[in-house]
Amino acid sequence: MKLFKKTYWLITPLLVVVFLLIFEKGFKIENTVISTSISVVLAFVLSPKVKMVDTQHGEVEQIKWLFFKKVINKKV
Repeated sequence: MKLFKKTYWLITPLLVVVFLLIFEKGFKIENTVISTSISVVLAFVLSPKVKMVDTQHGEVEQIKWLFFKKVINKKV
């Protein structure tokens, strides 16, 4: 979890690159505008979301991802 807390922001660009490769090489989509826009939308939907939450002990960043059942807290 410590590694995920430090590098969660890298997941979105990596997903964009992976989806671009899948659409251009796998499905042979020649139009780059269509493949890029679909890749960006899919990466945005599947990327982790960060929310600032006020608690008794101060502000805390909460990282929530589709593939994790519980919320990950990261102190600011």
